[in-house]
Amino acid sequence: MLRESVQGGPDLQSVLLSSKIQTPPLRKGAVSRRALIDRARESGARVVSVTAPAGYGKSTLLTEWAATDSRNVAWVSLDRSDIDPASLLSVIAAAAVALSPAAAEVVADMRGIGAAALGRSAPLLAGALAAAPDSFVLFVDDLHWADSPDCQDALEVLFSRLPEGSQIVLASRREPPLIGRLRAAGDAWEIAMADLLLGHADARVIFHEAGADDVDDADLHSIVERCEGWPTGLFLCALVARSGGDAASVTGDDRYLADYLYRECVARLPEDMQSFLRRSAVLDQLSAASCNAVLGIEDARARLHELEAANLFLVAMDRRRGWFRFHSLFREFLLVELERADGAAVVTDLHRRAAAWHQEHGASAQAVEHLLWAGETERAADRIAELGLPMYQRGEVSTVKRWLSELGDDLVRSYPPLVVSMAWTAILLGDVAAGERWSRILGAVDLETIPEDSRTEFESARAMVRSAMGERGVDRIVADAAYAMKHEPVTSPWRDQAVHLWATACLLTDDLPAAKSAFEEAIDLATMMGNTDTVILSEPELAMFAIDAGRWDAAARHADRGVAAIDDSHMDGYPTTALALAVAARVAVRDGDREQGKRLLARGMRARIGCTHLLPVHSIRSRIQLAKAHVALGDRSAAWHLVREIDELLRKRPDVGALSSQVEALRAGLAAEPAAGGSVPLTPAELRLLPYLQTHLTIAEIGQRLFISRNTVSSEVGSIYRKLAVTTRGAAVERASALGLLGG
Repeated sequence: MLRESVQGGPDLQSVLLSSKIQTPPLRKGAVSRRALIDRARESGARVVSVTAPAGYGKSTLLTEWAATDSRNVAWVSLDRSDIDPASLLSVIAAAAVALSPAAAEVVADMRGIGAAALGRSAPLLAGALAAAPDSFVLFVDDLHWADSPDCQDALEVLFSRLPEGSQIVLASRREPPLIGRLRAAGDAWEIAMADLLLGHADARVIFHEAGADDVDDADLHSIVERCEGWPTGLFLCALVARSGGDAASVTGDDRYLADYLYRECVARLPEDMQSFLRRSAVLDQLSAASCNAVLGIEDARARLHELEAANLFLVAMDRRRGWFRFHSLFREFLLVELERADGAAVVTDLHRRAAAWHQEHGASAQAVEHLLWAGETERAADRIAELGLPMYQRGEVSTVKRWLSELGDDLVRSYPPLVVSMAWTAILLGDVAAGERWSRILGAVDLETIPEDSRTEFESARAMVRSAMGERGVDRIVADAAYAMKHEPVTSPWRDQAVHLWATACLLTDDLPAAKSAFEEAIDLATMMGNTDTVILSEPELAMFAIDAGRWDAAARHADRGVAAIDDSHMDGYPTTALALAVAARVAVRDGDREQGKRLLARGMRARIGCTHLLPVHSIRSRIQLAKAHVALGDRSAAWHLVREIDELLRKRPDVGALSSQVEALRAGLAAEPAAGGSVPLTPAELRLLPYLQTHLTIAEIGQRLFISRNTVSSEVGSIYRKLAVTTRGAAVERASALGLLGG
């Protein structure tokens, strides 16, 4: 397993991102949709939805609107990589920089999973859009790639704070699920397939621009009828007519018509150009360099520009025309033709080449996609094992799950490095069901099935998982940590984690000097290796040693480093940050900065959502420090509630060594003085539900998102209202935002 950046090298990734947020040039000769645009623009609706199957001119409509609107404009083109809210929000935030200077400050904060993205990233971006100095139009093309519930919920949060006079325009093959809710609220204007159909006059424009003026009115009328106003069908017929074919003789429904017409168009090209079209279709996005490498040619640039000039369904993704994509229907046709004409072996080889090229240029996720296409499941599993944890940390959960599904459960279970990666992913994010499942699978791996030269490495990884989970008590925690310390090589990217686990084991056996020394070593190793998570976990431990020694100045330095590591890595909201934020809150209050202490404490309380019994020591120690921060602020009631949460953790993990005495010391300290007033904090379950109050989701729909009953949702919503002293969703959201429980 490696710890590495999901996005790989910056060059290719930044180019690909840039291509997705550039407004495409308006296609010459396209039929104007000005009447539709004007009605949508004048509707005053915050959200305009353009929904139709492929080939109905959705993108063309958006491009014309973008070229003619006097307001500020930003563009987003989505693809299969944007199935996760973190990816979706990251692309939109990058585009929104052109609309609002505030967006530049939040681009890096768009990671987060499900409710985490909904509770922090989406409100941050919504606030940035709300702060735009001028009205704008944000275009989001191909939204069907991001129709997951998490993405739809995040988008709804963005729409909720859209400034007056601004609009968001969505184009999708399917009606976005959120449109129904917006329609009911009167916030949506819809353009459907029927609105996009073309008539005789429009067809004449298409045929004229294609150079097919010799088609008479009777034949054109027949063509329009047979295509039933389908824009792409009419355009294809025009190309057939231009090249001497009988466009009036075509028959069939949309899909068969498309295949027929595409074949007619392609068959009239030279064979070398046909081959180029088929083979380059394996690439989602095309450049001269990628085509040359994958197809083994040297003239891709000239071919791409020739195809664009011929208007053959190649769409420029940037104004410099360095990156292109095929029209989706045309690409689907080409891929079928590739398999038919060239055979499966050629397809597999092309995907292997594409995987190698993307991997070489730092685009690891795209490389995985091509390996899966090529059927290279073991190589794909290798890459997924390396990418799994960082992608989960970036919030790209759905992508990883899709990859695992494509690999198949049998292969995943039989590939130990991937099992280790998935176990750590679930554990560090507090996903109890997944964590327990993967740890069981990991425990069942037969060491004899692993190559002999890899057994020690695997057993060290498995020991670290067991030590972190602490299922078998403190003696096993110590033994597993000791094994990893002995066998994890000094050069291993996981060495810092082994040292951190050993430091934790020393804490549990009350060997404080050894623990302090090991935490210091873990930080040095993690800093050298660039592994921020260990720094975030270890700096607050050193701060607590300093606090116990009465050295608050040293504690402040360690606390500041811990928070800086969180902020620099944009890990806010992740369970592993809770301890650092809690300790920093204590230091801030001690230094007299109560407001900063409250802000840090709110962040820490939110991060504890995922602090479960999967990481018992971290989860308990985080709550102890959160409780002490509340006491420092005079809120002993909240501290007592945290003690009760600790008791729940101890019921699942009762043997935590010396940590038990720290819990009892906290309990005794609180009991020595009765709690007078104070707050009742939102529970982790309530914090998990809270972000959904920003949406129009019903109680039942929220329950479906969280896999809990309608009654449970109603009960938790009522509890949230009581604790926040509000009576409506809007007031709850406003109050939670003011307290730092939503947004920044």
